[in-house]
Amino acid sequence: MTKFFRLFLAALRGTETNFTTGSINRAIFLLSVPMILEMVMESLFAVVDVFFVAKIGTEAIATVGLTESVLTIVYSIAIGLSTAATALVSRRVGENNPRGAGTAVGQVMLVSLTMGVLMGGAGFFFAENILRLMGGETRLIANGVGFTRMIFASAPAIVLLYTLSGCLRGSGDASVAMRSLWLANGVNIVLCPVFIFGLGPVPELGVMGSAVATTIGRTVGVLYQLYALTRVKGVIQVLRADMAPDTGIIRNLLSIAVGGTSQFLVGSASWIFLTRILSTFGSDVVAGYTIAIRIIVFTILPSWGLANAAATLVGQNLGAGQPERAETSAWRAAFCNMLFLAAVGVGFFLAATPIVGLFDNNVRVVEVAVECLRVFCLGYLFMAYGMVLSQSLNGAGDTRTPTLINIVCFWVVEIPLAYILAHTLNWGPPGVFWSVAISETLLAGVAIWVFRQGRWKTVKV
Repeated sequence: MTKFFRLFLAALRGTETNFTTGSINRAIFLLSVPMILEMVMESLFAVVDVFFVAKIGTEAIATVGLTESVLTIVYSIAIGLSTAATALVSRRVGENNPRGAGTAVGQVMLVSLTMGVLMGGAGFFFAENILRLMGGETRLIANGVGFTRMIFASAPAIVLLYTLSGCLRGSGDASVAMRSLWLANGVNIVLCPVFIFGLGPVPELGVMGSAVATTIGRTVGVLYQLYALTRVKGVIQVLRADMAPDTGIIRNLLSIAVGGTSQFLVGSASWIFLTRILSTFGSDVVAGYTIAIRIIVFTILPSWGLANAAATLVGQNLGAGQPERAETSAWRAAFCNMLFLAAVGVGFFLAATPIVGLFDNNVRVVEVAVECLRVFCLGYLFMAYGMVLSQSLNGAGDTRTPTLINIVCFWVVEIPLAYILAHTLNWGPPGVFWSVAISETLLAGVAIWVFRQGRWKTVKV
């Protein structure tokens, strides 16, 4: 226990950043602990928001659900850029080229700001149209348009929070990325009830208050990341000159990011279509689905911590010319993820009702959320391998293959299957839930087969 505690503290401190030598199990632990805790903090953003928003009413929950469904496009681009950032930075670190890593981070910042402003501006000006397109009722649109505008205005902070975390993870400094999310989430937790319900001199803003609190929290997190990346004693030091456009690096970054962004856009677009299908069954169903997804995200994002650890290990070891060590690292991380999600899946399946009851007491909303949670949990074992191996391919710089896998599993299989089960076969909302479990199982099988082929070992970044 003493040895474990010391190793845990070392992971939190981030005392090691290069993982191309030594024990693979130790490397996975040192990387995954701060990455898992980072993802837990990220998932708490969603859980905290929906917890307080649920106190306002079902319509407020539905507003958050419809907005977040479209906002996943922003998240997808941010995650895609983050994937490219991790691949580039980890490869430079593996090559023992810290100056090249710093320059890469500077270009990531430049591209992230540009993309964030463009997407945020579009979402801000077309907020009302977005809610209407997603099937929102007239009253919901009138009450929720302010929330949607504020959330989209925070797009630059959203993108930077993801991409700078990707840079820090790629450098092996996952503990700093973790602390930035702790700080951002702590601010969000404190400010959410203040702005939503109006405490002290702060006026009551309702669902709009959730957007304000989240925006402030994320901005504070980004400022901390920028401080860490520009300080003299950091693992990577970003200089002002690194922000000057470098067409070669930007082209390389975007060529990787296009694949990474595309695969997440494919996945997020499928969630938009699923939400649109569910909206035909009423606001209670959308609210129940939103609550269930937030709870599921709380477990999936920690699993992304393990997946991100595998991506960093793959990138660094390929940079150091050790492809076999990279492969072993990915398989071991996938196995650990399977054990984790198996335990969580059993717990959620058995305790779905009391867990959902913490968020809402509407009988129909609870019924939908519980069924969604239980069906999704059935696919956790397969999802564990699919997540880690797909992210390992990304870490190697092969973002094209996971994109093709996502297109087949989510667009060719999941969306048509959801509609057929829900409407053609009259399964209703459960048909949509089952389509997700089936497609995730298929994705895991394909990812395992592709990873075993080993072509990712020859990708140049």
